[in-house]
Amino acid sequence: MKILLVGANGTIGSNIYDRLKQDHEIIRAGRNGADAQVDITDEASIRDMYEKTGNVDAVINASGSAGFAPISELTPEKNETAINSKMKGQINLVLLGLPYVNDGGSFTLTSGVMMDDPIPQGSSAAMANGAIRSFVTSAAIEMPRGIRINSVSPSLLQESAERIGHLFAGFEPVPGDKVALAYQKSVEGMQTGQSYEIYR
Repeated sequence: MKILLVGANGTIGSNIYDRLKQDHEIIRAGRNGADAQVDITDEASIRDMYEKTGNVDAVINASGSAGFAPISELTPEKNETAINSKMKGQINLVLLGLPYVNDGGSFTLTSGVMMDDPIPQGSSAAMANGAIRSFVTSAAIEMPRGIRINSVSPSLLQESAERIGHLFAGFEPVPGDKVALAYQKSVEGMQTGQSYEIYR
């Protein structure tokens, strides 16, 4: 398959790339993508990426930002990061990408553990994660041309534990290569409307 991997240089993205590169043609995209540049908060940038990459069999998104702040300090402006990137950016990858995904292809988006297992300062990220899961569930029933859509909800990654583990007190980190298996299932399998939760 020809797979567009957005966020390929990130922690999750690099594990997905290592998992899929032997059997598929991977187009690596991101702000500093090896093959294509994209800013998922910018609709014009998304359109330009798809025009340059052309038709693909699958789109995987492993990118998306969200701010962390106590609810008493979470201003509308701070909340916009999660809305514009983690939520709207991912949804726009689907809405603008539908014409470029081949019949029977797939989209795989990324949510996260905080929507199910809250942490302090994580309400903005949890909001966006929950929105992605709900969007996938609903969109799956009316995707055209046999196109499938799923999301992956990872917990704290082992590779990220040293940097942000202090935000996830008591969480058991999961290895990135295990998380990558869920993206492989989404792309190579037949399921749709699923949220693959990798919490341990």
